[in-house]
Amino acid sequence: MRADFQKGWDAYVNKDHPTSLLEWQPLAEQGDSAAQYNLGLMYYNGQGVTQDYKAAVKWFSLATEQGQANAQAALGTMYQKGLGVAQDYKAAVKWYTLAAEQGYANAQGVLGAMYHKGLGVAQDYKTAVKWYTLAAEQGYANAQGALGTMYHQGLGVAQDYKTAVKWYTLAAEQGYANAHAILGIMHNKGQGVAQDYAYAYMWADIAAASGNEAAIKLRDTLATEMTSADISAAQALARECISKEYKGC
Repeated sequence: MRADFQKGWDAYVNKDHPTSLLEWQPLAEQGDSAAQYNLGLMYYNGQGVTQDYKAAVKWFSLATEQGQANAQAALGTMYQKGLGVAQDYKAAVKWYTLAAEQGYANAQGVLGAMYHKGLGVAQDYKTAVKWYTLAAEQGYANAQGALGTMYHQGLGVAQDYKTAVKWYTLAAEQGYANAHAILGIMHNKGQGVAQDYAYAYMWADIAAASGNEAAIKLRDTLATEMTSADISAAQALARECISKEYKGC
């Protein structure tokens, strides 16, 4: 790695943004795509500079001309949200696709969502599943949760509760609160797993701590159908699951 780039990176890690700017600005102006992307991030976040979305778009755009996948994804975000440019879902899809085709998990996940919702493209559940799967296989929690939804509801794939539980569980293990809530529902209904009120309560209790209203409602409903001992046992399961950081629950 180039010494001046590394010096800028070390400063960035230590939150010394003025030094990062000093090191990266000349490199970016000389056409260094990694420095251009990092400079874009600094303008996007207002780190060492006044926050300036148009300047962020400028630097991201220059980095994309050299095929920088993270810059392509960042530019997709700018067009998707209308930051520094007019909101343009079609342009967002273009840039996300270029990044996704390079294996960039975040772009794959967002692209899946855009096909899922029909933003900038015709709604296409099968294509959504394709991109969600690629991102989910790289461990992207949002995509894992979304892929669980596709199998749960039978969108773009045959409905398959067991596969839905698999993907929801992987997302849940990363702390994805919505997956916690849905696993509670699936254990309550016996979808893809044996019906188990204790585990339904456990997942609902975990999700309720994040303010998930559906989880709070489910937990309170389950409480009316369980004994005090059952509730205490389920709460102990929830504490154990949290202590294990949601792994192997």
